[in-house]
Amino acid sequence: MPAMKLSEQELIEINKRLAQPQEICIITHRNPDGDALGSSLGLKVFLEKFHHNVTVILPSEYPSTFKFMKDIDQCVVFDLQRERTAEIIGRAEMIFCLDFNALDRIDKIAPFIEESNAKKVLIDHHLDPEPFVDYTFSEIEASSTSELIYKFIDDLGEVNKLDRIIGELLFVGIITDTGSFKYNTRAETYDIAARLKEVGVDDYDIQDKIFNNQKEKELRLLGHCLANRMEIIPEYRAGIIALTKQDFIDFDIQRGDTEGIVNFMLMIEGIEVAAFIREQPQIVKLSLRSKGDISVQEIARNHFNGGGHKNASGGAAYAKLEDIVNRFKTILPKYVEKRNL
Repeated sequence: MPAMKLSEQELIEINKRLAQPQEICIITHRNPDGDALGSSLGLKVFLEKFHHNVTVILPSEYPSTFKFMKDIDQCVVFDLQRERTAEIIGRAEMIFCLDFNALDRIDKIAPFIEESNAKKVLIDHHLDPEPFVDYTFSEIEASSTSELIYKFIDDLGEVNKLDRIIGELLFVGIITDTGSFKYNTRAETYDIAARLKEVGVDDYDIQDKIFNNQKEKELRLLGHCLANRMEIIPEYRAGIIALTKQDFIDFDIQRGDTEGIVNFMLMIEGIEVAAFIREQPQIVKLSLRSKGDISVQEIARNHFNGGGHKNASGGAAYAKLEDIVNRFKTILPKYVEKRNL
């Protein structure tokens, strides 16, 4: 799919709107990750330099891993503050939709966005963005939405407004969506990272805060997953970890505690597809990862009501955990050529 870039006329129109202080809200997807938070907060700090009143709205709570990020405590969480969310969206003159491509990704906030008369701007890097906004900036080749926020600022002619704080927020998004530059990168990704370093970003400190700040229970959970819940299917170069509702109780699993576990299976020699499947009270969720030409995006889209990127996608289904695990095993041969052992 070709990139959907903002035209020169659209940039002029957006610049004109931003020339005067506005009521602006920034919305990102449910279960926000590092890129959702980094892009949203980075854009917030940037827009505030022009005296706009900016509020970031999150459909649900964020992982505690990211509590160090500037202004994250100022985010309005819809699940906890529904009336305030409705009030903010109601008075917004501009709405920026970041890191999601469809209204179902923001859950029950969607009707408020549809009813709003505010000018809406979508900045995203996922496939097939829906036409629910006035302006769309979409590049599926981009590493992250945070990378696109940098480009958006540059396209507005305001790259000189970047500072260490904005740079650090965008850097969080880039390193989390690329797994510390292990995937989803392009030459431009490294160029932008270098420019963020030039404005004072301490990449070591950010990596340390994100990846070396785990709780004891998270490491014990990882050990449990690898020792007791991992199944390897060598003929299809696949690994599966399936967590039960009881596991969630036993390890007191909270939002963000399982982040990154799926990637450990791809560290095994010969494994090219990984599925991390979790049994929730009402639904079963999947995180899928792959290497090379194997498209987990197609698996998620075609079989688990999901989507994402070619090598990193997610989905969900209303079924028993055992049935979802078996379904994944059954469809593997359609996407991965069998290897004779």
